[in-house]
Amino acid sequence: MFTTVTVDPSKAESLEQLGTKRKFWFTDDKGVRVLFKAEERNTGEDWAEKLACELAGLLGLPHVQYELAEEQGSGIPGVICESCSPASWSLMMGNELLLARDPAYPADDGRKYKVREHTVEAVAEVVRKLELPPDPWRTVPVGIVSALDVFIGYVLLDAWIANQDRHHQNWAALDDSQKRYLAPSFDHGASMARNLQDDERQERLTTRDANRQIPAFVRKARSAFYAQASDTKPLGTFEAWQAFAALSQSAETTWLDRLRAVDETEVARLLAEVPTGRMSPVCREFTQKLLTENKNRLVEGAKP
Repeated sequence: MFTTVTVDPSKAESLEQLGTKRKFWFTDDKGVRVLFKAEERNTGEDWAEKLACELAGLLGLPHVQYELAEEQGSGIPGVICESCSPASWSLMMGNELLLARDPAYPADDGRKYKVREHTVEAVAEVVRKLELPPDPWRTVPVGIVSALDVFIGYVLLDAWIANQDRHHQNWAALDDSQKRYLAPSFDHGASMARNLQDDERQERLTTRDANRQIPAFVRKARSAFYAQASDTKPLGTFEAWQAFAALSQSAETTWLDRLRAVDETEVARLLAEVPTGRMSPVCREFTQKLLTENKNRLVEGAKP
């Protein structure tokens, strides 16, 4: 089983302002600054966050490492992760970077979703100007040579795990006052349909109605990217992958090769590592089939 870390709430130093969940920063016994994100709504965000980071690792993507956690006293589950920003560096969210590109970008109006200006072209233009992620995330697969190449891998991960949450505050740059680097991928909790109830999972696993089965279900996943600012709907996660992949053939080939090489037994092993108290058997079965369906769809959609 994955290790579950006990978090002492009396060590809380500051509340995290981004997002709607209860979060707080604390310094662990090694002197490292760590964020605890509580999962009080029983929506599966904790196991999804942990699994997503492990799946990112299988692909070789730079990513923030998450661990399952539990709040001391209350027993409230959650996850922890270390800060990806060194103390003297700045973390610049995507909306800040896009605002610097375009003063008319709606960076401060409170919206994270349905931001039509969050287009593939605008994001790619900003990311092209960044450096590859810094140490300790510098190691990337052969064939990945730019920050945009890495970001394309983030979008592949989103399509694989059905992450619909890559909005303009869920990707970022790290600034050391001399250079700006693409930050590692983070915040994947809105993935793998983690908020479905088990009765719906079971029904989708067993129904004979093709419109209710997993192949049809996964095609509904939407990204937070738009093809054009005039569009009324964001791209699907698969469509977003295709749009970004078209910007770098070498990145497309490399990330698809990495996905193709993922062993299904390794995915099953990771799913089995999640404690049953957090992930039921039917949830495990559904999630594995969702991941398999998305993987096959991505690989089969590759250019010849």
